[in-house]
Amino acid sequence: MKVTFEQREDELVLHTEGRIDTYTAEDFEKELLSGIGRADCVRLDFEQVQYVSSAGLRALLNGNRVEIRNMCPRKGLIFLCKQLKGNLEALGDWDVLLSQASL
Repeated sequence: MKVTFEQREDELVLHTEGRIDTYTAEDFEKELLSGIGRADCVRLDFEQVQYVSSAGLRALLNGNRVEIRNMCPRKGLIFLCKQLKGNLEALGDWDVLLSQASL
């Protein structure tokens, strides 16, 4: 798994490549939380992600929980991958995470 950051005017984009699984989820979560701490808006570009395991989904939820705790309306996680958003919708009970998703 590889994560690179792209700073734009009012947002930080996390471009992620590879697999987010049991072996890489912890590193991904650290990168995600680092990004959340650095920007008002974090976009997650998962176009080059081939696989997200339950450990990867947990990392996403943990990142979203940090956002909720901050209670800052200008912050948010935004997904740039229709496939991931569709897969999360199919699982159900992802309303909190997906309410912030925008494509």
